[in-house]
Amino acid sequence: MSLKVYNTLTREKETFEPLVPGKVKMYVCGPTVYDYIHIGNARPAILFDVVRRYLEASGYEVTYIVNFTDVDDKLIRKAEQLGSTVPEVADRFIAAFEEDIAALGVRRATRNPRVTRHIDDIVAFIKGLEDKGFAYASGGDVYFRTGKFGEYGKLSHQNLEELQFGIRIEVDERKENPEDFVLWKGAKPGEISWDSPWGPGRPGWHIECSAMARHYLGDTLDIHGGGHDLQFPHHECEVAQSEALTGKPLARYWMHNGYIHINNEKMSKSLGNGITVRELLKRTKPEAVRYFMLATHYRSPLNFSDSTIRQAENSVLRIANCNSNLHHRMAAIGAEPVTEVRKLNEPPLPSGDEALDERLREILDRFRAKMDDDFNTPDAITAVFDLVAEANQYMQRDVATASGLRALADLLLRMDDVLGLLPSPAEANGLLDEEVERLIAERAEARKAKNWARADEIRDLLAAQGIVLEDTPQGLRWRRK
Repeated sequence: MSLKVYNTLTREKETFEPLVPGKVKMYVCGPTVYDYIHIGNARPAILFDVVRRYLEASGYEVTYIVNFTDVDDKLIRKAEQLGSTVPEVADRFIAAFEEDIAALGVRRATRNPRVTRHIDDIVAFIKGLEDKGFAYASGGDVYFRTGKFGEYGKLSHQNLEELQFGIRIEVDERKENPEDFVLWKGAKPGEISWDSPWGPGRPGWHIECSAMARHYLGDTLDIHGGGHDLQFPHHECEVAQSEALTGKPLARYWMHNGYIHINNEKMSKSLGNGITVRELLKRTKPEAVRYFMLATHYRSPLNFSDSTIRQAENSVLRIANCNSNLHHRMAAIGAEPVTEVRKLNEPPLPSGDEALDERLREILDRFRAKMDDDFNTPDAITAVFDLVAEANQYMQRDVATASGLRALADLLLRMDDVLGLLPSPAEANGLLDEEVERLIAERAEARKAKNWARADEIRDLLAAQGIVLEDTPQGLRWRRK
């Protein structure tokens, strides 16, 4: 099997071959840290966390860089509103970002560079472009000369002519051409600024990522990722300025995730329908958020609603119950728990049952094949549920051996090490009262609709969590064992 990645640059799935065999250099555009992150920010964070996890589980050594834009017009305005400084605003929301993505099970990046700590790199980058004739100073700012870079538009598959007529660009007499973009912004009175050959100022947005990516990963990355909205102009401008300076491809593979809609409407400030990660995690579990994000292919749009998040909660509960039951059965017979996470290219542990061994090999092969097909997480999740069904059937046997239970638990752990759908040990202490009440209400509706299979499934889920249902003259009651 070989990994295929859909490359935005070529609009094709391509066999993944990193520049250096066995090593992967990834750069993903991080947040502008002026506020709490919303679920639109969470999608690339979770997606590229899974990409990184899968590459590592497949034996690659991954250097994973996610930047912070910690100086920007938005931060300057926020600092004014709060009566604070730009660095103080950045520190506050970087801390919040780290809390939020940690809560979502996103593993820490190798490095999280901040723009303000790489001003020298950025100034040197711009100076190099100026020396080559790709940048010019005008009116206190410095611009990139797009007309000199003949491939401008190749990532978004537009050319300068199409851009001139298809995109509204404000007329700016300081520019040689309307499409030229700013590399360095001259400071306005009272704004945070740094010295440069062109006077006090601060970096433009696009140049930041090019300079930081080059600093940590070199001239050519293996994977550059971000949301679909970054494809143009941000990533297009990165391509132009980086390749103009180095003469080398900026990235071998470009990956972009689709948009998120809220109740079938585009998420936007004007509609006031944005949902922060903090708000969402007050009413649902983090593994349900991950499931919601991964149950749709990353390149497709995603629609958030109460019903989709409830479906995700029920799904991760089934996986968690299976895992809990496996370890409970192992503990009951004195079997050692499975704690070591093995690589995906290793075969399943021997169960002592030839038919079960064959089934586990099939499930593992299918999981890997789906992830190798441009990180097809929805179908990979289907393989997880096939394993859950196999495990539940096995645990119904009169005799379940330690080797059989361990083989099932080991494979579930390895697959989940990629997807991150199991609760953390701190969260795996059972259902909250409101979750029990919701499941009981759903079971009542299922029985009313004569959906006996779903009613039985919910009963089993509750029983596995130690919830006892009792019929009384006053109605149904529940208690914990």
